[in-house]
Amino acid sequence: MAETRVDLLHLLEDLRDAYPGALEETILTEILANALDSGASLIRIQTDSANTSLTIVDNGSGMPRHELRRYHDLATSSKKRGQGIGFAGVGIKLALLACKEVVTETRRGKVHVASQWHLAARHKAPWRWTPPPGLVSERGTAIQLRLSDAFSPLTDAGYVEAAVRRHFLPLLDPAFNAMMLAVHGREIVFEVNGRQLEKIACTAAETSPLEIYMGRKRTPQAYGYLYREALPLPDDRRGIAISTYGKIIRAGWDWLGVTPAAAERIGGVIEVPALAASLTLNKGDFVRTGARGAAYLAYRKAAQEAVMRQLAAWGDGGEQAEPARPRGMRSLERDLERVLLDLSAGFPLLAALVEHRRGGQKRLPLGPKSPDGEPGLATATVTPVTTDTDVATSAPGGGGHGGAPPPEENVPASPPGHATDLPDAPRKPRPSRLGLGVQFEERPDDRELGRLVESTVFINRAHPAYQRAAASRAEGYHIALTMALALAPLTVEPRAEHGFITEFMAHWGAAVAKPAKRRGKG
Repeated sequence: MAETRVDLLHLLEDLRDAYPGALEETILTEILANALDSGASLIRIQTDSANTSLTIVDNGSGMPRHELRRYHDLATSSKKRGQGIGFAGVGIKLALLACKEVVTETRRGKVHVASQWHLAARHKAPWRWTPPPGLVSERGTAIQLRLSDAFSPLTDAGYVEAAVRRHFLPLLDPAFNAMMLAVHGREIVFEVNGRQLEKIACTAAETSPLEIYMGRKRTPQAYGYLYREALPLPDDRRGIAISTYGKIIRAGWDWLGVTPAAAERIGGVIEVPALAASLTLNKGDFVRTGARGAAYLAYRKAAQEAVMRQLAAWGDGGEQAEPARPRGMRSLERDLERVLLDLSAGFPLLAALVEHRRGGQKRLPLGPKSPDGEPGLATATVTPVTTDTDVATSAPGGGGHGGAPPPEENVPASPPGHATDLPDAPRKPRPSRLGLGVQFEERPDDRELGRLVESTVFINRAHPAYQRAAASRAEGYHIALTMALALAPLTVEPRAEHGFITEFMAHWGAAVAKPAKRRGKG
């Protein structure tokens, strides 16, 4: 009888490469995320350059003995998706790559146990029970990393503080106090080497709060703010950051699909607690499929509406970002929509990318103006996407600027047949509406015909091939081919890209021919 062996070193290195940041930041943020998920209100961080160690102690719920035993197994966790920002049980294991030894102490009720763990060889990571070192006083968990590199940045208190502020900004910004208190049920305090990290408010020249209401909820399910400076911002402050449970997941302009004219001078943060259920394995992005993907796309659309509303109020609506669309584009989009609908059944990744889901995507109207008349308050009201399962649990609480509910007359009414309003006869389901967008941009130095950003294909109008197509009135063919080229790498394996492009263009040709045949018969 043979047994399966696991190359632990290779597996851990693959996990490390799946995370977007540096290994040291990943280890730190994963430990802090686990502490928050355990219900901790105080997280103490101690750096020790003399002994080359980092110690993190929280006052959370701690672990019983059997949980600490399972804690040493890869991809094992007692947490559930959507009940916090940690669920996969893989992040803390990355510490084995950077440490000579990992000591874990936990205390819960009468249970007070500890373990020592290290990576001994490619296939071995032994651990053993050890007497508790006394890092935890009443209850909670302590992680002590005995680092392999004497010059590791995790021994630098300045590096650790900067990383905590960058990755957990909403927990250290007073503007999010109300929402963070509603999410965590307590105020979260961080200490670094015995010094409490004070909360720092945004000091930009111009700031404007954002509130996002989903459906008929009377409290905002997402809250944040935009800020604008007279001079260009540092690279790490440009664009919109999106967080959940106080942890920044993504930042920049690409994920939002909005690019203002003065993008280098504008930034912001949006906290969406409900998106904890939509996190990917490495918590560096959000899933795009199923009910969780539908929830992410609905909140993303709501964030787009709110951000664009405020940009327009600032006179930076980004009109310059997209040149004029060619004539006949609306008809072409309908043809491409039919093509994507036909192809989505045979290409699952394409189906997820274009938001093909039952019931279609409901219209996402802009919300009311500021509930209290305060200038600069941008809101958006969104009807949640209909899915087969409940896609998200709305979090209570509001933003730090009041968060009064929108007037009832501005809230979209429930569609006929919703809830208790039963129709007399079954209705035909509405056709799916595909969320893949087409926009145009000028990129004269880019040799690519177009590029895919989130759920939008950007056509490069400065490309010589597009200009030749426009001169010969063949923009439609060029746009269809560009979409096929942009979607192929994310839809199929590299060896199957040619077949996908051929299939896409064949469906497009058929979609164009069908209306012509109907017109001929008429």
